[in-house]
Amino acid sequence: MPADTPTPDDVWRLLTHLVNDSRDAWKRAVVERTGMPFSRVRVLRRLRPGPLTVKELASAAAMDAPATTVTVNDLESRGLVVREIDPENRRRKLVSLTDEGREVVARALATPDPAPAEVEQLDADDLRALHRLLRKLEH
Repeated sequence: MPADTPTPDDVWRLLTHLVNDSRDAWKRAVVERTGMPFSRVRVLRRLRPGPLTVKELASAAAMDAPATTVTVNDLESRGLVVREIDPENRRRKLVSLTDEGREVVARALATPDPAPAEVEQLDADDLRALHRLLRKLEH
């Protein structure tokens, strides 16, 4: 490999830096659109595939268990999630989205998220190349 070839970690660091640094306006718009902190929306999004225990939800949202419990309590008081006994293990409770919770997630995901200026400035060839590479990385 040539000496000037970046490592996968170098490329990843640049990619995540661009994405993370360009999402603040979108996050603020999501907060305005949903009327709640972005951290709550993040938790709701983790429940889209289906119910999770609080422990699983904490892991999925990269939160500690006490913070997750506080978040679930808040979301439950807003009518966005429900806790139900797990039919496979009655000692566990599953957290799942209500219809209203699904609507909040849909509103959040429908919030416009335009490309940052750095991407807007790419020419057509670069856009096609970047798109091809990113599609290659998709699972």
